[in-house]
Amino acid sequence: MGLFDDLSKFLENRLEEFLRNNPHLELEALLEQLRQQEEDTLKLIADLKLQEKRSQDEILSTAQEIQRWHIRVQKAKNANREDLAAPAQEREAALLREGNQRWGQMQGLKERIAQSQELLKKIQVRRQEVQAKATEAQTARTQQTQTQQRIKTDGWWNPTSSYTSGLDDLEEKFRRWETQDELEQMKRNMGK
Repeated sequence: MGLFDDLSKFLENRLEEFLRNNPHLELEALLEQLRQQEEDTLKLIADLKLQEKRSQDEILSTAQEIQRWHIRVQKAKNANREDLAAPAQEREAALLREGNQRWGQMQGLKERIAQSQELLKKIQVRRQEVQAKATEAQTARTQQTQTQQRIKTDGWWNPTSSYTSGLDDLEEKFRRWETQDELEQMKRNMGK
């Protein structure tokens, strides 16, 4: 297992290094993570609301049963049937305890729904912030690319440009290609 752990750690370190060197990809990864968290939170809220609805239905059903047994207790007492009145009172008391327990569970669900909705708001705000940073980074990259294109174009037409600027451009192309190749290799290795 040590070799697998070492390889896994190495790949994680390489991925982190790659993301540090390509911050726009890190922002995209963070955006995807936030989208997933938002989706999971929405599913959780829907599930909790469904549980809350079931809980309300159970409470209503229990309340109707309590009412039914309360009427039976009164009937039995009016008819002087203590042999029926006492057990009916016990049943009514048991249903009251059950109703109180279900009420407490429903209150717990309501709190969890409120907490989940608050979390959803925080995730959405964070996602908007990261989206703004990603847009800003994209704009900066676009401006940088346009500047580089202007330099290339100006350099091409400018007879005083030196061969070294061509080497820098070639160097940059190779670095991009090598970085892309490393990323593809890491993806293949992680897929195994």
